[in-house]
Amino acid sequence: MNSAFNTQALKKPTNVSINSDLLIKAKTLKINLSATFEAALIQRVIVAQRELWKKENKPAILAYNQLVEMHGTFSDDLRRF
Repeated sequence: MNSAFNTQALKKPTNVSINSDLLIKAKTLKINLSATFEAALIQRVIVAQRELWKKENKPAILAYNQLVEMHGTFSDDLRRF
């Protein structure tokens, strides 16, 4: 499966703002903030890319669905069920 991003890219430091109480609790529980943030960000990127793909391809999908509705699929005559 194609990854949503280059998994081999170098890590880059960045600043984020986090609720101070939440940060204290996460550190107390020894939660790896970088790994947690990266895992959540991966999921958000995947969802955003999926939505963008659907938006960009909507005209083609609608046209295909209309074609199938009018003429069926190429394999309709081959089915035996």
